[in-house]
Amino acid sequence: MAVHRQQRATLGASSSRRPNSQPRMFIRRNPLEVVTHDDYFIQKRDASGRLGLSSLQKMTAAIRMFTYGVTADLMDEYVRIGESTARLSMKKFVKAIVSIFGGEYLRSPTSNDIARLLEVGQRRGFPRMLGSIDCMHWKWKNCPSAWKGMYSGHVNEPTIILEAVASYDLWIWHAFFGLPGSHNDINVLDRSSVFAALAEGRGPPCNYTINGHEYTMGYYLADGIYPSWATLVKTILAPHGKKKKHFATCQEFARKDVERAFGVLQSRFAIVRGPARYFQPEVLKDIMYACIILHNMIVEDERHLYLGADQFNYEANDDTPSEPISRDNIPEFMEFIAQHHRIRDRVTHSQLQADLMEHLWNMHGRA
Repeated sequence: MAVHRQQRATLGASSSRRPNSQPRMFIRRNPLEVVTHDDYFIQKRDASGRLGLSSLQKMTAAIRMFTYGVTADLMDEYVRIGESTARLSMKKFVKAIVSIFGGEYLRSPTSNDIARLLEVGQRRGFPRMLGSIDCMHWKWKNCPSAWKGMYSGHVNEPTIILEAVASYDLWIWHAFFGLPGSHNDINVLDRSSVFAALAEGRGPPCNYTINGHEYTMGYYLADGIYPSWATLVKTILAPHGKKKKHFATCQEFARKDVERAFGVLQSRFAIVRGPARYFQPEVLKDIMYACIILHNMIVEDERHLYLGADQFNYEANDDTPSEPISRDNIPEFMEFIAQHHRIRDRVTHSQLQADLMEHLWNMHGRA
């Protein structure tokens, strides 16, 4: 009996750790919005007049499945909820999260957001850097047998790919999820919308000068598999000389932002660290986006704990997501093609890389 008490005490202590306790704050703060959005979470009476499961029970079951990655049949002991009800609560909950909070916590950066990101990039030695881009694979345990060949990649197991752009404070600004694991980062980039606004002429102005050369587009830090585009800055694979070695060190250090974001996302939500158990890709997509939204909520809530928190005071601004563009504002087809070629310009990529190398060396490499 004493052993069981000790185990329960240990479990209670581990469940109150900060990464897993943060999503529970969502239940206490925002339950009404979820209940208002979907009447499934409203507590109802059955035919005999007894009250059924409360909204907090259903949301608690979904949150515990998020944070601990446990199966639905384990919810009966803690929340007193059946397996099928817990599974349905998860599906309803993630849909509500994406629908209610996606516009705020899964948005593209606004003009004020970009201004702050560029300022942080300037301080870190990469003027006009918008963040880091990379892909993460989520293993799909219950992938249908007919799809396993399409979804199996280099790990020989079915996976689904998430492409994300993250900033220094681990906020995920862009998320594109759903492509089969047989794709690589280049295939995903060709299908994602990360540069869609820029190609359509809707990107915010980003004019700057480095080492005497003028540029008109921001850029992301990427690893070696990505193409040599004007909007991507890669490292040097085999650097020779102090300048190139210093640039490679700085680039690889700053590019870890997105990998840190992936690591924190998986540590906070074990459901995306372990294998996916649902059969429908639409459900997995809602789960991934809901985890990213909750992750960004936590980043916003804990931003005051970061070093240099004044750089990331997003909540102090009334920025709203930009409204969809009307057809009258879409540039002509030839202008779109020209902008598309400017994004993929290899010459500009090489020039930008060389200018950043000189800038970083003049900044603190000489010491």
